[in-house]
Amino acid sequence: MVPSVLRIGALATQCGVSIDTIRYYERCKLLPRAVRSRGGFRLFAPDAVERIRFIKQAQALGFSLDEVGALLTPGGAATCRSVRDLLQAKLTALDEQMRAMQEFRHVLTAHLAACERELQQRGEAAECPVMADITRSQRR
Repeated sequence: MVPSVLRIGALATQCGVSIDTIRYYERCKLLPRAVRSRGGFRLFAPDAVERIRFIKQAQALGFSLDEVGALLTPGGAATCRSVRDLLQAKLTALDEQMRAMQEFRHVLTAHLAACERELQQRGEAAECPVMADITRSQRR
């Protein structure tokens, strides 16, 4: 049976976040303001679980909380265009990061090969070619 409301501690436990995180999301208007019990406890609707999980997943994918807020904004075509533009910008940034990581991977692969060659050719007398390159570049 799904509870009709969740107290903040139960919501935090279900979502794997802290109570402070939930309070923060509420202040940032990422979560609707909770109703209060007679005792002053925050009471959240069960759909808050899915909303918090969405927020955490979006953050894990690189979205800022401001961007997550834009994604959570209901609306028509204008909102859809805004979300589309945000997603396109994220994809462009991701493509750039992947390109930079591929370039860095090639550099690391070349350094690894240079180390392997030096160790095979000179054994215990080997001098690290990577460190030699760094030292040379610092002298310039």
